Amino acid sequence: MGARKYVGQASMKQRLEDLIEEMIKGGIRFPEAKREFEKRFLSRVMEQENGNLSRAARTLHIHRNTLSKKLQELKLAAPRTK
Repeated sequence: MGARKYVGQASMKQRLEDLIEEMIKGGIRFPEAKREFEKRFLSRVMEQENGNLSRAARTLHIHRNTLSKKLQELKLAAPRTK
């Protein structure tokens, strides 16, 4: 399975390289690209963890407060606490 994982990572890296090339040619600036990536990446992890901030933070290997601040900065709805 290790070889399969490596092949998948190589494929993912190539797709990322292709996307970066397309973005550069399209005139997308770094701040825009970074913000959009962060929004989509964090949204996807939050969705995967059913809105659970603590689990999402563990998945991302960041502190829960850091994730909460980043969600606020990106204007993504942070889940409400009970």
